[in-house]
Amino acid sequence: MANPGSERDRLLRLAADHVLEQGIADMTLRSLGAAIGTNNRMLLYYFGSKEKLIGETLLEASRRFPAFTAAMTALDDPGTPLVERLLACWRGIAAPENLPFLRLFFEIFGQAAHNPGRFDDFLARVGHDWTNQVAGALRVEGVPAVVAGRMAREIVALWRGLQFDLISTGDADAVAASYAVTATAFAQRCRAAIEEQAAHPAS
Repeated sequence: MANPGSERDRLLRLAADHVLEQGIADMTLRSLGAAIGTNNRMLLYYFGSKEKLIGETLLEASRRFPAFTAAMTALDDPGTPLVERLLACWRGIAAPENLPFLRLFFEIFGQAAHNPGRFDDFLARVGHDWTNQVAGALRVEGVPAVVAGRMAREIVALWRGLQFDLISTGDADAVAASYAVTATAFAQRCRAAIEEQAAHPAS
């Protein structure tokens, strides 16, 4: 008997191939099944629902873009100045080869926004994963926890907006120049928060 996990993984890889090329706007489980050589019943068996399949497909698709998946690791080097790490994160996110994945991400995000309750797992990841990682890096830097959490939300929100700008305009140089100014300001605010904490440790 075939290993169910291996068949599930095979279908997930095929689904990722399909949605990266075709998107999800007109996709049904029936049409996806026909395109990848299975049927909607098998997709439901392995993935539970169309929404869960789409969320897992996005994660699988992200693995095809190593610059994107490695972007956040730039934060994990406290020996490098924070502003340089923030800039390195954006360079990884905005690498030209990532554009197909960014387009797919925003297409899925639009579906999730218009279908509350159906993409909860996807929205939870989008809402928390990067923010938690950035906040953790800022805390290691010495930024107080509450401030780190607030600033992490700002930084991730800025990245999302810049991704949208990049897709809309295609002007990578202008987007990068705009971000460089803001990344410097974030680093300065972090230093100020650290200094404030040192001056008033009980506050």
